[in-house]
Amino acid sequence: QVQLVESGGGLVQAGGSLRLSCTASGRTFSGYGMGWFRRTPAKEREFVATINWSGSRTYYADSVKGRFTVSRDNTKNTMYLQMNSLKAEDTAVYYCAAGRTSSGSTWSGDYDDWGQGTRVTISS
Repeated sequence: QVQLVESGGGLVQAGGSLRLSCTASGRTFSGYGMGWFRRTPAKEREFVATINWSGSRTYYADSVKGRFTVSRDNTKNTMYLQMNSLKAEDTAVYYCAAGRTSSGSTWSGDYDDWGQGTRVTISS
């Protein structure tokens, strides 16, 4: 089991940037892929980005491609989501998740452990 804690959410104007962090404890961090998802009133759980165990492979939802960057530092047991050019539609609660395997995944069902979420609000 993995314990995950997100941080870095907040209120920012449209066009601004935020960096979310997800710090893990428990299972060996470098052994599994990680993902970011978000929840809005309209969408229960939407895939945002995923990264494999080493950080060599990433994949993004079309809605954030080119604006968001996922990365990880296995020495710090931490994954990051750099969010630039933020839009009002990015407003959501963002969750990080730890996968069952070393590769990443776009499907929430491939993740066993989830953080408590961090709220991101973009003002237009």
